[in-house]
Amino acid sequence: MIAYNRLTFGLHKSIKVASKLGLRKYSTGSTFSSRDSIHRLSKILLARRIVRDEVKPRKMSTAILSVESAKKLAAYTAIDSHFPLDAKVVGIGSGSTVVYCVERLVQMKKMGQIPSDCVFIPTGFQSKELIINGGLRLGAIDGYPILDVAFDGADEVDPQLNCIKGGGACLFQEKLVAQCAQKFIVVADYRKNSTNLGVQWLQGVPIEVVPLAHARVRQDLLAMGAKTAVLRLGGKAKAGPVITDNCNVIIDAHFGEIADPVNLAQNIKMLVGVVEVGLFINMADASYFGNENGSVTAKFKDGSIKTIE
Repeated sequence: MIAYNRLTFGLHKSIKVASKLGLRKYSTGSTFSSRDSIHRLSKILLARRIVRDEVKPRKMSTAILSVESAKKLAAYTAIDSHFPLDAKVVGIGSGSTVVYCVERLVQMKKMGQIPSDCVFIPTGFQSKELIINGGLRLGAIDGYPILDVAFDGADEVDPQLNCIKGGGACLFQEKLVAQCAQKFIVVADYRKNSTNLGVQWLQGVPIEVVPLAHARVRQDLLAMGAKTAVLRLGGKAKAGPVITDNCNVIIDAHFGEIADPVNLAQNIKMLVGVVEVGLFINMADASYFGNENGSVTAKFKDGSIKTIE
């Protein structure tokens, strides 16, 4: 209560803090102009301070964050920075980092910081379950083709914010939701921050393929220069290939370091039988990477980079 009072001792102070943190205006143009909005802002600022204190190590000079803590810090920072106060439709991606995005959204919902009519759109079975279990309002992309913002993870991100995605076999719905979003935000840990695609993610570019065409597509990919083109199998949990939420299969094609991801994505997409390619080109507006030292590196579409301590 003491911390809350110190944060809210005056309306003008709250406005000043909001302006300093860049929270006065969100992507949808909302402003903090009423007393109720100022009160709500104060609660948000307090929650963000508490969350960052919990996630970040106390001694930044010696402590090293675990990968999971880095993911959590990136996710919380991205949500706090880009979730509009008056959001109507929000996309939720797939993967381990997105779990923390939803965790943060559930916290915000409990604090009354999410509009009651806000709808959340999943990119697959995992994110659908996260939305339902979190008590958030579930929607579908065919009913809401325009989204305010979408949050998703990535397997690798280059300096231009091009991404390799699809390690969780959800790449088609992930790309559809990202394409429908007015703003697409990527969240990841420091391992995914790469100089070029194909340098750190060595499993290959995920490609969703119609099952009947998988043999032919594999031959075509090898002819295009892929070092390997492997049908992804289900492992011990399944006899046979991984089946996507769209009833297709996945081929992982490793091309090594990708010099021209734009051209590669176009050429793969033209192959008969290919549904979608796990190369997300010129789609992300910002990418947040949680670092080992407790900071977050934010990269933006215009080429600017910001370190958030």
